[in-house]
Amino acid sequence: MKIAMMGSGGVGGYFGGRMAAGGADVAFIARGAHLDAIRKNGLKIESPERGDALVRPARATDDPTEIGPVDCVIVGVKLWATEEAGSAIAPLLGPDTAVLSLQNGVECDDILAGIVGRERLIGGVAFIASSIGRPGVIDHLGTLQRVVIGEPGGGSSDRVQALHGIMCAGGIDAEISDDIQRTIWEKFVFLVGLSATTTLMRTTIGPIREDPDRRVTLRAIFEEATAVGRAKGVDLPADFAKDRLAFTDGLPAGMTSSMHHDLERGNPLEVAWLSGAVARLGAELGVPTPVNRTVLAVLKHLAAPR
Repeated sequence: MKIAMMGSGGVGGYFGGRMAAGGADVAFIARGAHLDAIRKNGLKIESPERGDALVRPARATDDPTEIGPVDCVIVGVKLWATEEAGSAIAPLLGPDTAVLSLQNGVECDDILAGIVGRERLIGGVAFIASSIGRPGVIDHLGTLQRVVIGEPGGGSSDRVQALHGIMCAGGIDAEISDDIQRTIWEKFVFLVGLSATTTLMRTTIGPIREDPDRRVTLRAIFEEATAVGRAKGVDLPADFAKDRLAFTDGLPAGMTSSMHHDLERGNPLEVAWLSGAVARLGAELGVPTPVNRTVLAVLKHLAAPR
């Protein structure tokens, strides 16, 4: 199976690097100094808890036409770049090429489906704390490096099984879900709460969950996102917000979100596709989302490149 990573940052660089180190045929699509470093020195993963890896030489380019058709394209770009990435996928598509998004959010598959065709899509979600530490190097924090995939309509298939096998061969904690949409929404509910509060309040999760007023805000964001998911027909428990709050209490106090990191670094924010998506879908479904609407109103001017 030939794989192309559309985006080679914290998500694409890490999981693509692990698969390549495990023997898979992986091509990396990257830009700028990161691309130059990968071409010169290979792609390195630095992971104190799970072990380092080096892919050298690494096949890397900023032009998908140099790669040609592959068996699977894995999309790992930020949500605001989804449409651009989807349009750039065309040279990578053969008759049976699958497209797997490991992005955040719950709308990226709909965006990609309108560009590449829904029949190509595999549903997926990634759980990891990783980023580009310096050009050509992916920093991985902790032990979590989990991917869950499945057919969008439920269950598995030959192509899902094949991709799962390649991930496992690379040492990735990969799973196949019978209900990938529920898995995506389970992560989405938590991520919306973590991203909104840490970015809006400019702190880590510890001070947020320990302060009564901030904790109420966090729970309200979880509750709104859960209500929207259930209104869409996703099989989330009615008390899922309570479950996510309890889960948050078990996290390291210093944990924060990638959106908070993006704010501190002056990067574009994914808020329009996180709290913004909750607000947008809530309006369509008749579900009130006042807290997420407020988060969007405060942060939306930072969503574009600065």
